[in-house]
Amino acid sequence: MTSNTSSTAAVAGTDKAVDKDWWRGAVIYQIYPRSYQDSTGDGIGDLPGIVDRLPYIASLGVDAIWISPFFTSPMKDFGYDVSDYCDVDPMFGTLADFDRLIATAHDLDVKVIIDQVLSHTSDQHAWFSESRQSRSNPKSDWFVWADPKPDGTPPNNWLSIFGGSAWQWDTSREQYYLHNFLASQPDLNFHNDDVQNALLDTCRFWLDRGVDGFRLDTINFYFADKQLRDNPALTVEERNGSIAPSVNPYNHQYHLYSKNQPENIDFLKRFRALLDEYPAATSVGEVGDAQLGLELMGEYTKGSDRVHMCYSFEFLSAEKLDANRMKSIFNRLSKVEEDGWACWALTNHDIARHTSRWSLDDAGRRLYALLMMCIRGSVCLYQGEELGLPEADIPFEDLQDPYGIEFWPEYKGRDGCRTPMVWQSDKANAGFSEAKPWLPVGESHTELSVDVQEKENDSLLHYYRKVIEFRQQHRTLVKGAQSEMHVSGDVLSFTRSHEGEEVFCAFNIGDREAHITLPDGAWQLIGADLDVCLTQQGNEARLKANQGLLAKKA
Repeated sequence: MTSNTSSTAAVAGTDKAVDKDWWRGAVIYQIYPRSYQDSTGDGIGDLPGIVDRLPYIASLGVDAIWISPFFTSPMKDFGYDVSDYCDVDPMFGTLADFDRLIATAHDLDVKVIIDQVLSHTSDQHAWFSESRQSRSNPKSDWFVWADPKPDGTPPNNWLSIFGGSAWQWDTSREQYYLHNFLASQPDLNFHNDDVQNALLDTCRFWLDRGVDGFRLDTINFYFADKQLRDNPALTVEERNGSIAPSVNPYNHQYHLYSKNQPENIDFLKRFRALLDEYPAATSVGEVGDAQLGLELMGEYTKGSDRVHMCYSFEFLSAEKLDANRMKSIFNRLSKVEEDGWACWALTNHDIARHTSRWSLDDAGRRLYALLMMCIRGSVCLYQGEELGLPEADIPFEDLQDPYGIEFWPEYKGRDGCRTPMVWQSDKANAGFSEAKPWLPVGESHTELSVDVQEKENDSLLHYYRKVIEFRQQHRTLVKGAQSEMHVSGDVLSFTRSHEGEEVFCAFNIGDREAHITLPDGAWQLIGADLDVCLTQQGNEARLKANQGLLAKKA
């Protein structure tokens, strides 16, 4: 671990009352640092580039940023293979750059959440280098090692998300080690308390530097079954909705033993206890599971002694989020969530952008932006979402993602959503970098650049600012309770309520005009600048295709 020689990060606003619940209903803006802004001319985004763009991020009105990994790494999985949890990779800058980022963000009243990849390390991490040396060294059981079967094959049938067996043979120990992802990403053994302690120490390192919380990568992958039992098979019908592409054999198993273990709860309690030592630190976990995503989300966020919020993959599916599907998700969640808290996202660095995934036009993009700001839960926006960027088409020769390279051409990987942010339409590489970027700028992205949309009063960028501001103005939409959802045709409706305020929300997620009846009582239509319906006759209204309606109870 790199020592913390001098932490200069200052947490702004220490003279203000601390809102320990700031995360509840927060809007969080995700930054993929390789692709946000290059400040050094090497074609790769970095921390000083993020600092330069923080005023733009603050102008969106978001509460926080989430920065994908920037730690020291061989970059086989672009930072999700960590070789030093407590230092910045030189391609992204230095610890001093990170301290400046924290201070600048806090001065702008933007909190900072960083990605923590706790389930696995890089095979170049010092812990693994020591562990693989022998079966008796001090870190020999810091990773999941197992003897082969008598015939030399792996100890069980577990599969890697990135393809093939989840076991890799190591000649030094003459054993297999577990890797749920790349073979260069060995899984840590969470059954060892020393491993847990070391990981919590790395979290404390960043909390002491002023971070406001963590996004926990693959939160349900921390523990593997101690007995290493085989996973059962899934039927063809049961494979629907997998978190992996359809061509991946990972979909053929119910991952009963390779993840989702009950011991995870006790570790999450230890993690939360650490966060609770700090004034208002928070956490959001990524739950990667096709069968139990919502159930685990409810379980992991229950009460006040586990993680604060989680997201699963229901909103990130290839299946469009229509009215019936949205109601089904929330009905299922209501049975498992109790007092837990969800964090929703339509797209991120791992998923094709939703504007392409669901073939959305401009009205559709606006409707989903509005919908996200009205449902109960916190919200993650992914860089470029506010510009309406479509998925970029990356030719095979430019691919960087090992996942896409493995399953090409049926699955093209994650590079299409990771292309550089577009800032200035009249500059090389849309203002991202003066050098050739690590991924090409999306062919149709330049015309959607920030500078273009800043000049257009009715642009999607300005719309995102408006809907975020509207949410912040109505605390009911931030922290309020939510009624059961109702569906009539393509129209989804529900009510939010908080401290005497009641807001009715309806959304026509369809391609034709629809009729809506507001609940009994006197209602005032609101949201005049959000492209919503503003005409009613009594408690009746007509919604155009892809149009919402917002009303406040008088």
